[in-house]
Amino acid sequence: MTFARLRMAACAIAAFAIATPAVAQQRTPTAYERSIAAGYKALTICSAMFNGSRTQAQIDGLELTGIYTDYQPLIPMLAASVTRYMTKNATPQLWGASVTVRFDQNLPPRRADWRHDRGCTILPPGSTAPSLAASVPTAPFTPFAGSMDARPWPMGEAGLVPRVIPALEDPVRKALSGGYQGRTTSVIVVQDGQIVAERYASGFGPHSTQRTWSVAKSITGTLAGIASRQGLVRTSQPSGLWRGDTRATITLDNLLRMASGLHTAYAGNRTDALYFGGTTVDEEIAYWPIEAAPGSRFRYANVDIVAAMRVVRSAMKNDVRYAAYPRTELFAKLGMTRTVAELDAGGNFVLSSQVWSSARDFARLGMFWMADGVWQGQRILPAGWMKYMTTPSGPQPTSGAGYGATLWLFGPEQGLPAGTYAAQGNRGQVIFVIPSRKIVVVRRGEDAVGSAFDAPKFVADVLKALP
Repeated sequence: MTFARLRMAACAIAAFAIATPAVAQQRTPTAYERSIAAGYKALTICSAMFNGSRTQAQIDGLELTGIYTDYQPLIPMLAASVTRYMTKNATPQLWGASVTVRFDQNLPPRRADWRHDRGCTILPPGSTAPSLAASVPTAPFTPFAGSMDARPWPMGEAGLVPRVIPALEDPVRKALSGGYQGRTTSVIVVQDGQIVAERYASGFGPHSTQRTWSVAKSITGTLAGIASRQGLVRTSQPSGLWRGDTRATITLDNLLRMASGLHTAYAGNRTDALYFGGTTVDEEIAYWPIEAAPGSRFRYANVDIVAAMRVVRSAMKNDVRYAAYPRTELFAKLGMTRTVAELDAGGNFVLSSQVWSSARDFARLGMFWMADGVWQGQRILPAGWMKYMTTPSGPQPTSGAGYGATLWLFGPEQGLPAGTYAAQGNRGQVIFVIPSRKIVVVRRGEDAVGSAFDAPKFVADVLKALP
């Protein structure tokens, strides 16, 4: 090992000791922790740079700060390398990219690959996946957005200029300045189908995308509804993912309602090996044991939702169709031209978290939900599916908001009108729908650990300000 690398490792170890809880202060970060931190950095830079059009300096200053405390001290010590691949034609276009991050002198670096049509995939160390350089296409491609923006809102963005009506100046300004805590990057308020407030933090704009985190869970619930309308799945049917034991009785409804009974170490479990380690949904599913009878316990968990999306893949029996499914069946139909769902190395959508989307696309999705799954006169969700997603059934969280099928349920106890529901994600991603007021409120952020945005209070202030 070179002196520079030894010094880097020593700095990382020292930083880890300072920044972690007292019980961990005296230990050296493990190889696994270094690997996951490197995977976190590789995937975040890859997605934020090539999905979100962020610079590496911007990413280092925001998306890679305030993250999980066990990885934060290691992140600055891990160097990232970015490689871009262009099409081989008369007018070269960016087609693919790779981000690599070294973490161990004896192991290959962590690598995330980006393709223009599917976002980024994190690979396990030493992956034998083909090099992008060997498969750069010679034919040009057409980006998903492009001329679609010329259509009128909400399918396009013709004539839209970010603005805030005077009544909403105070809560919007307060959100952007940190008055509700957190680090707000964008706010959109839609009333009666029209944007009445839209503002962005420095470095962000209407076409900036961010990781949805757990808002993706509600996208899974929506896609499951589309699959149900197409006759691919039924919520009452066993998932079919396990056979020969009690897990075989877990239904799709159990999974969508966080009631599978599968083991998680704690509520809101992190699935770092899947998100940043390069393991696949299939590998994870095979090893999840059961610890409660299906349908008997609410336990908010990533595992239930990635399993629910795996049910859709199994029912489809066509991996090419599956790989395009979110885009063709939902995003394209709603004009969500900046939204991309990312896959694991086994071709599974990691749809508990790994979607990148803009604030305007979030607003479109909220409007779609409020319209009962009908868009531009076309029914996309089955009649009654939104009632299913927003109706509690079976065990519920012990405190706070209730839970339907991938949507959180709010009301007077949280200072909001009855019937309010929301999709919520880590680092402050929210879509609140208030059907009684025909209002959708979107807030995007990059909140640091320990500084969560007070979304219900912000939404309540927005409602008070509007006539």
